[in-house]
Amino acid sequence: MNSPPRTPPALKRTVSGESHSSYGSAATSASRSSSRLLFGEIPLTPATTVGGPSTRSNSSIGSICNLVLSTSSSFLRFWLNDTCRDNLFAHLEQEDLPDFRLVCHDFATRAAPVQFASLTTTFKPSTFSKPARIEALSRIGRHIKTFTFHMPHTPETLLPPIIDPDTGEEKQFIYEPQLQTPSNMLGREKTPKYGSLEMTSLLIQQYPPLFHAATNVPAFVAAFSELINLTHLKVSCPGYDNAPSHRRSVVDYALISLRIAVERAPMYSLTSLSLHPIHPGGLLYLHPMHGFGSTPSSAKRWTQIRSLSICMESLLKSPSPKHRTQSVEHLRILHAYLRTLSRGLTRLFFRWKGTRGPSPLSLDKEPCMLPIDTDYMHPSQRGEVRGPRPLRFSRLRHMELENAIMDSSQISDFIHKHRRSLVEFNFEDVKLRQGNWDDALEPLTLISGSERWKRNAEEVMDVPIVLSPINIEPRIMGPLLEEVDAAIENHSKERGQHSLSRWLGKPKSTLRKTNGHVKESFFGGDHVKRLFRGTMFHRAVGVAA
Repeated sequence: MNSPPRTPPALKRTVSGESHSSYGSAATSASRSSSRLLFGEIPLTPATTVGGPSTRSNSSIGSICNLVLSTSSSFLRFWLNDTCRDNLFAHLEQEDLPDFRLVCHDFATRAAPVQFASLTTTFKPSTFSKPARIEALSRIGRHIKTFTFHMPHTPETLLPPIIDPDTGEEKQFIYEPQLQTPSNMLGREKTPKYGSLEMTSLLIQQYPPLFHAATNVPAFVAAFSELINLTHLKVSCPGYDNAPSHRRSVVDYALISLRIAVERAPMYSLTSLSLHPIHPGGLLYLHPMHGFGSTPSSAKRWTQIRSLSICMESLLKSPSPKHRTQSVEHLRILHAYLRTLSRGLTRLFFRWKGTRGPSPLSLDKEPCMLPIDTDYMHPSQRGEVRGPRPLRFSRLRHMELENAIMDSSQISDFIHKHRRSLVEFNFEDVKLRQGNWDDALEPLTLISGSERWKRNAEEVMDVPIVLSPINIEPRIMGPLLEEVDAAIENHSKERGQHSLSRWLGKPKSTLRKTNGHVKESFFGGDHVKRLFRGTMFHRAVGVAA
């Protein structure tokens, strides 16, 4: 006699009596523990919680094991194929991955690297100091490839002056990072965290908990030590417009702790760094040699960086001499930071956020960076250049600069110095103070031996064009022609001689091919040239002959 078909065990079961009450208490405790988890890992449920009722725990584990040991050969061929499985993960929404991982243990194991490949955290007082969160990070840290540290400038990050309550005088605070957790002796710290017991007491009373969390260097080191496979670190510190530029904030102290943690954690796969955005003084605290708590071996970790992307807040806030002096100091910090990372970079992106700023690639040619008080120099030193030394990126292949102002000679020198390694460069919304773009790109002619590169140079501009399928009378078209010609002439005066929106040097080999023939762009076809030849539009379309 054939036995009836076996019904697979259910994932969820109801238990009556005392078991139901115990299940409710277990679920309550599990939900409370899950609410403390920070990084989005699988919440603890009665089925996965250790220590629940033995009968329920065994039945749940049996159900999960039955799902793992699937008897469908078609499903196993699909699931065990890496290409098919990766394609499935690519079509799953990020918010569906936690539910997908709850199906069985094998689903959870294989989908974990996809779910936790990227992680973003906004720094708060308990971000790295809460034990439950560090424990959760220890379970998923090995899967994280991209980590975003987000800490905006807010009123909570502003630090007031330290005031002595007895005399009312302002106290000077010299910060020195404490790299180890201070030992306790009879309920008191043997080594004060902030130098002296008096200063430690004042800071605890007058500064917010966010400051003390930002200066907790051992907590940062413990958290980043879990990110053993991290490849891309992103730092985001927006809101600098509302912060005073002459005082340190909690963000600055957090950047110091973050830099020390990166240098001390075993992050051997880190190759990309993005600072979007970063305030001008922030690079001082990220500098491995000039920052607080630096050691001779601090720069070793940062030499791994191959791709650097920086979006920096504008320097000029007011035309006062004080702010101009501070802007020069920030430019020196930027130059020193790029010089430290220049040897290993293969890809560099830099953009000024807000007002245009000088080119960070050639700050040695900026007038504000050169010495002007030569009268006070020794006669033997007057002929020497005491400005910053030129930057040289020996491995740079891709460069992009946006929203800057510079001279054509600076661009020409940069292209000439990096002609052996540079493959692609892009100047987006760059304005020239002196010279023109023909002079700036002259090294391309010397390198190639001809002016063939001009065929791929393209300047983008907005020109009003009216196309109509009906015939237009000449007396109506006449004013329109005059208006378009005036717009083109004004644009040429304003932009044609002093700026270049985008330069793209794409070789012919990169053009898309269709049925064995090269497919030209819209403005590169002969039919388009014939269309615009002899009309008013030949002045608006930048097609090189």
